[in-house]
Amino acid sequence: MDEKTSLRKILVVDDEESVLRTLKRIMDKIRRECSLATSAEEARRIMKDESFDLILCDIRLPGESGMNLFSYVISEYPETAVVMVSGVDDPDVAEKALEMGAYGYIVKPFKISEVIINISNALRRQKLETEKRLYLETLEQLVTTRTAKLQDTLDGVVQVIAHTVESRDPYTAGHQRRVAELAAAIASEMDFTADKVKGIHMASMIHDLGKISVPSEILSKPGRLSSIEFSIIKCHPQIGYDILKGIDFPWPVAKTVLQHHERMNGSGYPYGLKGDEILPEAKILMVADVVEAMASHRPYRPGLGIDKALEEISKNKGIQYAPDIVEACNILFLKKNFCFKTL
Repeated sequence: MDEKTSLRKILVVDDEESVLRTLKRIMDKIRRECSLATSAEEARRIMKDESFDLILCDIRLPGESGMNLFSYVISEYPETAVVMVSGVDDPDVAEKALEMGAYGYIVKPFKISEVIINISNALRRQKLETEKRLYLETLEQLVTTRTAKLQDTLDGVVQVIAHTVESRDPYTAGHQRRVAELAAAIASEMDFTADKVKGIHMASMIHDLGKISVPSEILSKPGRLSSIEFSIIKCHPQIGYDILKGIDFPWPVAKTVLQHHERMNGSGYPYGLKGDEILPEAKILMVADVVEAMASHRPYRPGLGIDKALEEISKNKGIQYAPDIVEACNILFLKKNFCFKTL
């Protein structure tokens, strides 16, 4: 069913009447059913009688704060998306809200286009995750059998997910596939079992799944990202994990996706893990991801080439990247003529 014709209910929570009126006009303009609340207490009462797809919630409210209401919604209504609204452009507050699971963060005074984009992206992600949960209810039983038919199904799902992510960002088309090729080659070079190599390849094919929730204008922005934009980007490993964790893969796919931006010295994200706290699969994926990203073109810079990419991982060997993985990667390119396949 088309998103615009399906029932998509939104609750707006703000103590400023002018803001409520403005947001109500925007909801009317984009044809969304909208309810209004001036406090967290009133919002709770409304939610007891009605269900909502999305809540636009001001952080500062009289009485109970918007952040407390947000925590309540996460606990009691996990299928409801929340976009936080604030009068303060504070990157720390924005990052905290996004880490808690907010689908967006809007700073007052806001532009109408900004509100519409946030609402559209939040509803799209909420719809995707709801459909994913329904799909997983039927898929989970099949996954436990680990039959050849199931493997074909998983491969197909992974391919669809990979293409869905990359279709939103033409600059990185093929990125996940090339990273998967390199990660699998590194794992093979390090004598991982064929089964583990398969798991690493699958996780790498969808490692950027969480970017499905990132506005495309941020993904393809040619200039420097603002702190808030970067904080949104940094949420993609967690979002990818949240989508994948319900699938009973025979490998640690979800955790590998979650950890692919961690670094050996704890300088990565989202949790600043160090050393053995990071899965071996994620250590391989992080190296493959960096090498492919540096070698390839991006909207904010031309490709730097394989030599620069290998120089980067070698310079940080034993600091950000595991030495044995860096060595295996260097061997592939410098001694075994590994190269990325063209699309």
